Amino acid sequence: MVLKNEDGYELWLRYHLVDDAELLAVYRQQIREIVFPGDSPTLRVARGELQCGLEGLLGHEVMLSESVTEDGAIVCGTPESSAKILEQKLVDLDTVGDEGYVISQQVVDWHQTIIIAANSDKGVLYGVFAFLRLLQTQQSLDGLHIVSAPKVKLRMLNHWDNLDGTIERGFAGHSLWDWHKLPHYIDPRYTDYARACASIGLNATVLTNVNANALILTEPYLHKVAALADVLRPYGLQVYLTARFSAPMEIGGLSTADPLDADVAAWWKAKVDQIYSILPDFGGFVVKANSEGQPGPHDYGRIHADGANMLADALEPHGGICIWRAFVYDADVQEDRAKQANSQLVPQDGTFKANALLQVKNGPIDFQPREPYHPLFGAMPKTPLMLEVQITQEYLGNATHLVYLAPMFKETLDADTYVKGPGSTVAKVVDGSLDGHDISGMAAVTNIGDDRNWCGHPFAAANWYAYGRLTWDYTLSSEQIADEWLRMTFSNDEDFVDTIIQMMIDSRESVVKYMMPLGLHHIFAEGHHYGPGPWVDGIRPDWTAVYYHQADAEGVGFDRTASGTDAVSLYNPPYRDQLANVDTCPENLLLWFHHVSWDHVLKSGRTLWDEMCLMYQEGVNEVRQMQQTWETLEGKIDAARYMHVKKLLVVQEREARWWRDACLTYFQAFHGKPLPEGVEPAEHDLDYYENIVHYYVPGIPERRFDKIGTHS
Repeated sequence: MVLKNEDGYELWLRYHLVDDAELLAVYRQQIREIVFPGDSPTLRVARGELQCGLEGLLGHEVMLSESVTEDGAIVCGTPESSAKILEQKLVDLDTVGDEGYVISQQVVDWHQTIIIAANSDKGVLYGVFAFLRLLQTQQSLDGLHIVSAPKVKLRMLNHWDNLDGTIERGFAGHSLWDWHKLPHYIDPRYTDYARACASIGLNATVLTNVNANALILTEPYLHKVAALADVLRPYGLQVYLTARFSAPMEIGGLSTADPLDADVAAWWKAKVDQIYSILPDFGGFVVKANSEGQPGPHDYGRIHADGANMLADALEPHGGICIWRAFVYDADVQEDRAKQANSQLVPQDGTFKANALLQVKNGPIDFQPREPYHPLFGAMPKTPLMLEVQITQEYLGNATHLVYLAPMFKETLDADTYVKGPGSTVAKVVDGSLDGHDISGMAAVTNIGDDRNWCGHPFAAANWYAYGRLTWDYTLSSEQIADEWLRMTFSNDEDFVDTIIQMMIDSRESVVKYMMPLGLHHIFAEGHHYGPGPWVDGIRPDWTAVYYHQADAEGVGFDRTASGTDAVSLYNPPYRDQLANVDTCPENLLLWFHHVSWDHVLKSGRTLWDEMCLMYQEGVNEVRQMQQTWETLEGKIDAARYMHVKKLLVVQEREARWWRDACLTYFQAFHGKPLPEGVEPAEHDLDYYENIVHYYVPGIPERRFDKIGTHS
């Protein structure tokens, strides 16, 4: 059978006919009518989604009914919107809060019925998507009883979209938001974006780049924002904006942005009042301040809490929150960048307002392929900390490499801070349970653009999906999430799913091997971070590769033990003690915490140099294995997406070799040791790799031509 070509636009919401004839017959018996009263905007979209999904999956229309008339009814609603839900007195509803749901087989009016119930209209919508997911993944409905509630309250996407339509670190085209045509033209794609977000339980979106433009806070743009919010609201998405700290000067005419200046505070209060007059359910601000040249309270001798609290005060009467990014480091401070956030923010623990949160990256440097968890987690018990991860693959090959990031997200969430003994995981810090915080959240820098398939690489949408599922329930396994996504996006064919799950699970580790094994980090090309650049030097030190790898004739790696920067002291025992000892430090973080001799013998019995070389080669070999695996699946999915992935795997294999050859040739120059057996020699000399220049790499706000090379 020749499968119809698909372009990926439907994402995981492909409501295609169930292809298992026996199961389809069972579903048709179990689902005969829908009882779905209520007329709120959210209930209307939930009812429409359920009807659309069932029509596609079952191959016929399922009629709406005002009451249960036969076996096979689906009753949806809240105790307020549905008399049948109220009559059932579902005890489980007491446990799912405002956004959770219950899906359960019940007897209603003497008929076998499936109930989708929640305490809020938004919870009903989430329940509808969860029920459709069961059908899409061909699960049995017998004995159905699901009680589900989100573990994190604020489940947010951060768009690094600029008002000119570009996206910083965006690798899937231009921005979804057409600011020029808003508010008068509403692209239908906005609704499909909202559907996708709601289907995985996301409830907040930040529309603009953290490197903020104050123009977004002017009245004409606020009306554009309100038009977008009108589309997103029925799907449970609350809109946030990034606030440029110097906005009072840039659009307000003030001579200062000092957070302790009364006129500045009054300006922000008036601005916030104006925002809420136009957008009554505005969520609040996300702020990047005093980092990478962005303005902030330090410009006036103030601390971060001063800035965050001023904005929190303005937002508080309206129920808004201020999210202050903890990605703070100063070029004029010589301290190890891995320590700067702790040095600046830990002394301020307990000084932030109740409606202010700190948004902390998963690691202390900058979204590297592997980092230890950020030491702020567990170090600020009086302050709610949000986890920030990056879905867009800034440091992971952009949108040309197949990299499934659920294992990376889980690595951070499952990490143990030991701050209150074993089991004090980052997840428990983030969800507020460890320190008793009512407010909690996760944020992710999205990979969404206007490419037809949304995310560029056909597999990149898996990371958007996985992030949403983990914000709802971080105990889900990477395997389970991959299984769901594959079945919903491609096929329920068991051979296909079983084969590709393992490829997805292994993919992140493969990339680490061919980019930065053994704890190497930040050795990317300057600026665009696309490709290797271990030789990068001559700019501010903590933007260079040589600052981080510290390679010399004796060895390689950044000493963060007591004999170096002592960043290891920011972690709690026993993890601290494990990291501090070169013999017990996890080898996947060895060069993150230690400067290690090239001849140091690792657990494998090989020297550091030989192990590094072989890991680079393993990464290349594993991409080749991915290619071979994918080629066995021709005909299992449509030809268009099959060929798209196949061709991108060719690119990935080429670039894996580029990483291997450039890095090993560079590091080999320090000591002259030969490549061990099994490692392919580089195709070119070091000068060749150092002179590769890429122009117009997507996602870069500035296009620079300060170095002209012959290779691209």
